[in-house]
Amino acid sequence: MAGATADPAQGPDEGCRTREVLDIVGDKWSLLVVRHLSEGPRRFSELKREIDGISQRMLTVTLRALERDGILTRTVRNIMPAHVSYELTPMGASLRAATLPLLEWSITHLAHIDAARGEYDTRPQTPTP
Repeated sequence: MAGATADPAQGPDEGCRTREVLDIVGDKWSLLVVRHLSEGPRRFSELKREIDGISQRMLTVTLRALERDGILTRTVRNIMPAHVSYELTPMGASLRAATLPLLEWSITHLAHIDAARGEYDTRPQTPTP
């Protein structure tokens, strides 16, 4: 990137690793899971019901990735039937705090985005070079 100065504290692999973490926590499903878990522990079926549009497979993949990265914990209670719940870790709670402004911005601007999309979709499109 032209004009950018290198951060001497950042090693050669840190930029790549940062991008790797951002890919996980920036995923739309991850942020929605974190948002719902901020209200307290949830069972898989509760999360599936609360997160509109997520498939069972995608929820499973997302929960495993977040657990692997220490964002949430999975607790299994050995009762019949087994009771599995998910809860944010302290790091997950700090992620929730960091992403709250983005989620609030999204909610606040939904109508504006819908209007802009409608305007864009109805105007004649010019070919791009």
